[in-house]
Amino acid sequence: MSEPVSLQDRVVIVTGAGGGLGRAHALLFAARGAHVLVNDLGGSTHGEGANASAADQVVAQIRAAGGSAVANHDSVADGARIVEHALDSFGRVDVVVNNAGILRDKAFHKMDDSDWELVYKVHVEGAFKVTRAAWPHMREQQWGRVIFTSSTSGIYGNFGQANYAMAKLGLYGLTRTLAIEGRKHGVLVNAIAPTGGTRMTEGLIPPQVFEQLRPELISPLVVYLSSEQCQDSGQLFEVGGGWVGKVRWERSLGVGFDPAQGFTPEQVAQHWSQIGDFEGAVHPQDNLQALQQMMANLQA
Repeated sequence: MSEPVSLQDRVVIVTGAGGGLGRAHALLFAARGAHVLVNDLGGSTHGEGANASAADQVVAQIRAAGGSAVANHDSVADGARIVEHALDSFGRVDVVVNNAGILRDKAFHKMDDSDWELVYKVHVEGAFKVTRAAWPHMREQQWGRVIFTSSTSGIYGNFGQANYAMAKLGLYGLTRTLAIEGRKHGVLVNAIAPTGGTRMTEGLIPPQVFEQLRPELISPLVVYLSSEQCQDSGQLFEVGGGWVGKVRWERSLGVGFDPAQGFTPEQVAQHWSQIGDFEGAVHPQDNLQALQQMMANLQA
């Protein structure tokens, strides 16, 4: 057996924690000894309205169980206020779980500017604002953990979710870069692509499956990624229904044309099957590794 995963006295911010995945995360963090700032504006799944009761109820549940938590009702667009609230309440910030999100699903030809912009504002700009406000404190204390919530819709695409898919895969790009910048300061950054039965997915998943996709089956991964034991950074994990898997990029060996002579569209067509052949595929971990095939072709 491995040693118990403890977040004792760590200060954790969970956005969108008034229900669903965020609520499950907050409860488990508190059960593992963390001080939790439960952030939730209390709006609808479409990003409309506000209601303080969602976050307050989660805090009450944590405190009733003997845990430590405060409620915060700011929008993630005001990320600095959320982080300031955590600092005022607990004196530090150790973990940020960017969980807040909305849906504005429409086929692309029916999507208007507001559908695109509001999804971007909550998922991408909101995660940016909260994380950027916490980042200097994590760097200074030489310890921190950041979790971004991506999606299989971003990884694989999904009809009617161009805005959501864009935002969710964008967060993984942010994950990769912050993992590089944060490592030497003890700040590790990972992303999850969860599948859970929440109010955002209700009606999108068959009822008999929805009931089995409890949010509590996501949170153990989030808590582990936020712990001292976890030393991974820049990684992406699919998780749901009690299953966890790691996702990585894969690239074919490709075809090298003569850079001095150039090449034609007809040559691309001629070698198309080889370009798409994943036999012996590579898995670049960074930009330097990604450039190896190209550089080898130039040198050849």
